[in-house]
Amino acid sequence: MTPPAAKLTHDTREDSMNRPFALALVLLVALAPLGLAGCRSGASQDPILKLAATESLAAGKELLAAKKYAKARPYFTHAYEVEPNSAQGREALLLAADTYFLEGGNTNHIQSEAKYRDYLNRFPTSDQAAYAQFQVANSLAERMERPDRDQSVTRKALDAYKDLLRLFPTSDYAAQCQEKIVLVRANLAEHEFVVGRFYQRYGIPEAASGRYEYLLKEFPEYPTKDKVLYYLGLAYSENAKVEESQKAFERLRTEYPDSRWNRETPKQKAAS
Repeated sequence: MTPPAAKLTHDTREDSMNRPFALALVLLVALAPLGLAGCRSGASQDPILKLAATESLAAGKELLAAKKYAKARPYFTHAYEVEPNSAQGREALLLAADTYFLEGGNTNHIQSEAKYRDYLNRFPTSDQAAYAQFQVANSLAERMERPDRDQSVTRKALDAYKDLLRLFPTSDYAAQCQEKIVLVRANLAEHEFVVGRFYQRYGIPEAASGRYEYLLKEFPEYPTKDKVLYYLGLAYSENAKVEESQKAFERLRTEYPDSRWNRETPKQKAAS
């Protein structure tokens, strides 16, 4: 049995040990409201949040005109959040997307594509829908890789330009869209040639000829088809397809009689 004096000493020591924790807990509870109030006070001090949608939109436009894209963006975002369904709100959402596009860089172009798509989803019948679709395609086209790299984004850009022509054939952006399609298709066509040459260099002529055949079929506007026919003939020859090889070289001589690639064909070499 513990003596009363010993028990008192133990309880006192334990109480003394717990006292700092209790005091800390009291202080934490007492100061917590002050901390929360400080956070709320900091948030409420943001001057942008005090602006009406019209005021925020106007301030954003001034910064946009000065090419201060990152600084303009919060004003457009606020204007849209205040009045998402008003004319000012719709304009602000579109201008927020523009700030990403104009600032440039892959990350920003990903953001601009998302914002333009958001605009189209929310306001599909807007008089700015054609512009938003054009900018979706442009945001993708800005992220095109070189012909020797993956072309998945390039194909998405081509589809987006085609969607513009399908959905808004008479829009002010149709002519520019056609010009962009030419550039995008040129990148895709060159990709097919580059991949074909890669296969050929590494001794896979059947895969190479498949790329060349696809290029000639799908991209008739390719500017140097004579070069493609030459390498197609070689790929057939390397794959022991003599008849197909002769047909490719014959087509080269017939369609491009003045081409420098005619001087490289096996038949011409044998005759020289």
